[in-house]
Amino acid sequence: MYKKVARNSGVSGLICIYGKGRKEGVTMKLLEAIKDVKTIAISGHVRPDGDCVGSCMATYHYIKENLPEVQVDVFLESVASSFGMLANLDQIHMDYRTDIKSYDLFLSLDCGSADRLGNAQPIFEQAKETICIDHHISNTKFAKENYIFPDASSTCEVLYGLFDEEKISLQTAQALYLGIVHDTGVFKHSNTSEKTMMIAGKLLSKGVSSAQIIDESFYQKTYLQNQILGRCLLESFLVLDGKCIISTLNKKTMDFYEVTSEDLDGVIDQLRVTKGVEVAVFIYETLPQEYKVSMRANGNVDVSKIAVYFGGGGHVKAAGCSLKGVMHDVINNIVRHIDIQLKNLETEEALLENK
Repeated sequence: MYKKVARNSGVSGLICIYGKGRKEGVTMKLLEAIKDVKTIAISGHVRPDGDCVGSCMATYHYIKENLPEVQVDVFLESVASSFGMLANLDQIHMDYRTDIKSYDLFLSLDCGSADRLGNAQPIFEQAKETICIDHHISNTKFAKENYIFPDASSTCEVLYGLFDEEKISLQTAQALYLGIVHDTGVFKHSNTSEKTMMIAGKLLSKGVSSAQIIDESFYQKTYLQNQILGRCLLESFLVLDGKCIISTLNKKTMDFYEVTSEDLDGVIDQLRVTKGVEVAVFIYETLPQEYKVSMRANGNVDVSKIAVYFGGGGHVKAAGCSLKGVMHDVINNIVRHIDIQLKNLETEEALLENK
């Protein structure tokens, strides 16, 4: 069950959702909530992934097509070329420039905290009204109104419930489908529910090209991407009695292969499927002694707790954070927290067996 908390808002008809839950009993529809708004800014988290890009572009299309008189601007960092099948990506303000001093409404999508908005944070802070729509369990509920469903597979799944189904165009459906595909690992992850599959089917009925989206945005890799993936797998190592696999990549190696963070998509997922592994960790250097840490869990380790401890966020089984220091220390800090959880889980299991 969800906990529903309604409060006054400058945006009409909005209902706030805190805690786990689905859309049953919730009547809020996005078009009704924004009917009196003239200018809208949309943004998501830094280093936007499929769900972030998909949710931002789906909302952009949905509003533009149904409320053409409203000015809608999307602000995101550079978008991966593999998402090129989505329409109107050239409308994204990647330079974050705008002539509007204060938007009537700022929609934060798939973003767990204000600082994760990156260069869009000042635009968020200057907006008259703010709404956060998300599914991250670590969401800090930083907007004036928050619509959070931690048990949804993706923000795109949440958005589907806020859109009027009959008003969802093919362009909107393509973006929603891409987001769901990426946050479920092509419907493989444990966050994939019966409702997720039902929504995916509804989107397919709109004419979505499932094969194109899955192949081009998820599986297809360049020769260089395959090379760097191979190197990361070759140099990976096991710790904690084989329950944790780790791979690291320094800036010097990335420069040698001429790859960017965009080319590293898929490394963590390949590490995760190593037999016997409960937690996979991938660490790459973004700046000298600054690192991006990605974590995935197969068992009961809650990697979101580890990420939040280090100032990051995410989900129980997929989370990330950024750390500074020496690579060796970064590894030790992450492994220590994984080890604590594994030992606690072993203790709990032993207690249950002795009952």
